[in-house]
Amino acid sequence: MIEGRENFYRKFIILSGVFVVMTGYGVLLPVLPYYTERLAFKSGILTDEDINLHIGILTSIYPFFQLLFAVIWGKLSDRIGRKSLIIMGLSGFVLMQILTGLAASLSMLYLARILGGIFSSAVIPVSNAFLSDITDRTQRRKVLAWSGVAVSTGVIAGPIIGGYLAQSNLHIYTKIGHLLLDKFSIPFFAVAFLGVVVLILTIWRLKNPSLHRLDVSQKTIKTKMDFKRGFITLLLISSVLQLAITLFETVFSIYAKDILVFEPSQIGLGFMLCGLVMAILQPLFANLDTRIISINMQLLTGFSIAALAMVAFTFWAYAIYVYAMIVLFAIGGAMVAPNLIAMISFIDKDHIGSHIAMQTSFNSIGQILGPILGVWLYTFNAMWPFPVVGAILFLVAISLIPKLRVGLT
Repeated sequence: MIEGRENFYRKFIILSGVFVVMTGYGVLLPVLPYYTERLAFKSGILTDEDINLHIGILTSIYPFFQLLFAVIWGKLSDRIGRKSLIIMGLSGFVLMQILTGLAASLSMLYLARILGGIFSSAVIPVSNAFLSDITDRTQRRKVLAWSGVAVSTGVIAGPIIGGYLAQSNLHIYTKIGHLLLDKFSIPFFAVAFLGVVVLILTIWRLKNPSLHRLDVSQKTIKTKMDFKRGFITLLLISSVLQLAITLFETVFSIYAKDILVFEPSQIGLGFMLCGLVMAILQPLFANLDTRIISINMQLLTGFSIAALAMVAFTFWAYAIYVYAMIVLFAIGGAMVAPNLIAMISFIDKDHIGSHIAMQTSFNSIGQILGPILGVWLYTFNAMWPFPVVGAILFLVAISLIPKLRVGLT
């Protein structure tokens, strides 16, 4: 009973950390076009093309530094334990939120995004590895699905905080050196406060899982990635999924602002719907009996649904239909995401941290390419990014999924 209670506290703290970090990611989504525009004007950048370029780069630079550091943190967590890496990541996350809130120039916003990428890559994959350590094989899909719920609810809470607190009527404008405190600072300070609360809980109550340690003679083997059959395919599929998600997130903010003439709160509602659907459905899909619908079929179906939503997205301009396509896209993503991470966690129990970190790195590749591809296509035609990414998802569904040979047993 005591051990069960201890595991509950561990899971609660870990999932709270994942939630807060994803809230910090989501808080900027509805605000980024307006925040970047304001800082760009201060820097003398006036054209829409240049501003949209900065939006794309600011979105991509975060996962780029996740790509550089995720595997490093994952390997370290396999050697020295998960807790210290999570504490370091949460500390950096709080610092990043404060810097973002006080940014008075584009260069400061870039610095904050770089720090965010570095430190968030020490929280999400290490947290998922922690959950895998304290969960047996039969329950792992369900627990990792709850990690997906934490991610999705963070994506819900972030845009709500960002979209509504940024429109507050607080008349704050204080400049101290290169720091600026105004109404745009409020949502980031709110998320930083949540980060401090979770950081205290982590230091106070979280206990490291007992990890299986290899002999000294096997240490060189432990540091090498074991690319078993199907692992690379899983990594590539994860990368494509993240490319589609981040392309949509980046372009939707711009498209909704320019073409649909949405307010920040309306943009935030779109992200909230996406996160809410994924939060509700991921545990349901993770509990599906694989004897009724196989993992491969779930992946095929999920990619097909998401592709259909993206292809159909630009056919309507009415908000109700736009939100309907967002919900359909989220249903597809919810069917794919928990199955992918569970499959990767089963490959090798002694390298869970490294393997999940490798998935995070491949996710980062998709997160880097998605905004760049989306903004580049948007400069040619505002309608192009969505059907193009839909076609990519259809290609994955047709070409990659039937060839997948990694299964859950």
